[in-house]
Formats: sequence, C-alpha cells, structure tokens
Amino acid sequence: MSVSKSFLAPDDKITSSQAALVLNNSMLGAGILTLPRSVSETVKTPDSWISVLMGGLIIMLVVTLMVKLSLRFPGKTVYQYTQILAGRYPGILWCLLLILYYIVIAGFEIRAMSEVTMFYLLEGTPIWAIIIPFIWLGAYLVRGGINAIARVGQVVFPISLFILIVSYVLSLRLFHIDNLRPVLGDGIFPVIKGLKSTILVYSGCEVVMTLVAKLEHPKQALKAMLTGIAIPAGIYFITIIMVIGGLSVDSAVTSTWPTIDLIRSFEITGFLFERFEFPLMVIWLMQMFCNYSSFFYNSSLGLSQLFNLPYKPVIFALVPVIFLAAMVPKNINELFRLGDDIGYFSVLLFILFPVSLTLIALIRSKGGTRHEKT
Repeated sequence: MSVSKSFLAPDDKITSSQAALVLNNSMLGAGILTLPRSVSETVKTPDSWISVLMGGLIIMLVVTLMVKLSLRFPGKTVYQYTQILAGRYPGILWCLLLILYYIVIAGFEIRAMSEVTMFYLLEGTPIWAIIIPFIWLGAYLVRGGINAIARVGQVVFPISLFILIVSYVLSLRLFHIDNLRPVLGDGIFPVIKGLKSTILVYSGCEVVMTLVAKLEHPKQALKAMLTGIAIPAGIYFITIIMVIGGLSVDSAVTSTWPTIDLIRSFEITGFLFERFEFPLMVIWLMQMFCNYSSFFYNSSLGLSQLFNLPYKPVIFALVPVIFLAAMVPKNINELFRLGDDIGYFSVLLFILFPVSLTLIALIRSKGGTRHEKT
C-alpha cells in the first residue's frame, strides 16, 4: 500500500509523555463542565462517582486492546492497517465512519466551547462569530501536525490543571459529605445504568490507534496510553465528588453547567481573583481548544491517508464541514442530545475497531513478525 509522503513531515513523532498528554487532552474538554449533570440525571443517586470510576476502568481495558492491535502494525495508523485486515473497500468504509465520528465530535466541542463563551464571557455575540475564529485557529495549529498539538498541550494542560485544583480546594467550604450518602442506597443497578452517561466524557480514546504510530518509542505505548487515560479519569472522579458534595444531586441535575456553578457559588474577598469562574473559564476554553484540535487532526490525517491526498489542503477542505457540524444543533438542548448520540456511537466504534479488528488479526495471523510487506 503506497502512502503519500506529502501528508506529514517524516519527523512528525512525539515522545511517550507527549502521547499521554495528547490522549489526555482528547478526553478533557466540555465533558468536565457537563459530567455531573448528565451522570446524575441517569443515576439519580449520589453514587455517580462509582459510575465514573467503573467507566474509567472499562475504557482502560478497551485502550489496552487498541494499543496491542496497533503494535502489530508498527508505524501504521488505524486508517492504514484497517485496510490490511478488512480489505481495501470495507476498510475504507470502516475508516470513513471513524472520520465522520471525529468530525462530529470536533463540531460538538467547538459548539460547546462557543456556547460557554457566549453565556459567560461574550453575551449577545452571534454564535457563528465565536465559532469561526476558533475553527481557523484550530486549522492553523493542526497544520503543524501532532507534534505542534502536543507542544501546545504541554503549555495549556498544567495551567488548566492548576486553576482547576485551586478552584476545587477553595470550594471545599461548600462541601458536605452527606450529599454523597448513602453509598449504594438503591443498589448497584443505578450505577450500572449510569455507565452509558460516562461514555461521552471518555469519547476520544480512539485516537490511541493513531498515536501509537507516532511514538518515538513504541515499546512504551501501553504505559503512555494508560497514563493518558488515568489522568482524565482521576480529574472526572474529583469533579463529580466536588460538584455533588458541594451542590447536591438535585442541584447538579437542574444546572446546565454544574461545574461552573460550583465555582460561582463562592468568592474570596481580597484575593487576586475574588470569583474564580472567569479565570477557570478562560483557561478551560484553551483546554477545550486542544481537545477540538485533536479530533480535527485525526479527521484530516484519516482523509489524507485513506485517499492518498496532501495533508494540508485536506485541513482547509474540512473547515466548512466542521463549521456545519457545529451549527447543526439549534439550541443547547439539541447540543446535549448530540453529545448523548456521540456516546452511543462511540460504543459501536469500540466494538467495530479494537474488538473486531483484533479478532480478524488473530484469525488471519496479520501483523507482528508475520505481517506482510505493504
């Protein structure tokens, strides 16, 4: 299989720590602002934190399967080895589903980022006027490839994490442990039911099947990817604990952005920032931008590799497509419904790619030392 050398520079490689950070950034986006509401709506008990932990463990198993599959085809992304395993045309069809999924998530993230910006920072601004600059900034970043995205993430994530932790520490004055009780008061079934609502926040782990091919040291892939999963899982766990403990389940369910509402519920008189929702929002918008850029990159790379097209023109061709995807939801409720649909579709992709392709690879003995030359 011939692949154009023009889609990316040959030295577009990243270290294990950068790969872990890119995976982390691919999952840390708008989900942290909506997770307490979406999970609490489903679970309807204070046990939503258990659903988040269980979801994280399940995703770690899925990611392990993705890494093992990708390592069977050194230097090849999912767009390349899917065609080897499933055949050219079935492989193209499968990969087009994955690319469509990335485009929809990119549109979802850019729309969520714009909704938050309009609601808290730029009230009255037309939504399209916020979306367009973000999309073009993303196109500029994605032109630099995965290494550029990783370097931006190395700057943004530590700042985001610091502001988030400070905000949570300061919100401890609102925390009541009784809001998290009783544990398993209604049994385990509500917790299991809540797993479907946690899928969206972990959507994005599929980028593992691209990241492994970009690693300088593929032997460290599994450790790097599991680290990249563990960080957002820990952050989501702390978020659900702090929001439910600070606001209660009932308040979280009725709030559009419960995490922000928690931070808005207190102020520190005489401190550098008396109200922390504004620094948190400004910083977290950059985090959401990194999240969106990861999906933009993966969709652009996928089209480039599938159809042997130059990488950079594909980026600009996708700009209007992502804009249309971002404008499809007519209001915030439709945006949240789109998020639920993304979660359901990601379950299909978990089955279709890591599970099905691994079974095909084992049956046909494809990959590894017995892998045919392409």
